[in-house]
Amino acid sequence: MKNIVLTGFMGTGKTTIGKVLAKSLGRNLIDIDSEIEKDKGIKITEIFESMGEATFRAMETEMVDKISTLSNVVISTGGGVVLRQENIELLRKNGIVVNLTADPEIIYARLSGANDRPLLNVADPLAKIMELLDFRRPFYQNADIIIDTGDKTPIIAAEEIIQSAKLMN
Repeated sequence: MKNIVLTGFMGTGKTTIGKVLAKSLGRNLIDIDSEIEKDKGIKITEIFESMGEATFRAMETEMVDKISTLSNVVISTGGGVVLRQENIELLRKNGIVVNLTADPEIIYARLSGANDRPLLNVADPLAKIMELLDFRRPFYQNADIIIDTGDKTPIIAAEEIIQSAKLMN
């Protein structure tokens, strides 16, 4: 089976569902943001603060290029990976792209109290979530499978992904 690539906005469950999915399939989970942090020796928030989003996106594409050559893994991407078409093309070569979605209010509730989300360090995080979701929606829709995680447990979402991915092989 191809790689399973999880895309979606922050707080939609990419990492949590990715762990369940990887365990269920007996695969390794590769988290692109974690791999960037290990490779660069610096936290994503620090990259944003000291080098800017453009530099981070370039690092992200480098890591996508590297990870997309792996086989039989679950890949959890950062929420903005979809903004570069080349990232999706690289990930799709050897993978099934799954977009995880949730309503803005659910995302806001899931992320409340998190201080490691540089794009949400604003006066009105819910408004920022809505703004970013509106902008990114067409990018997120460029997926092979779309799963709404808003009212699902990670186990149920993972099972839906497995069943949908089987239909694509």
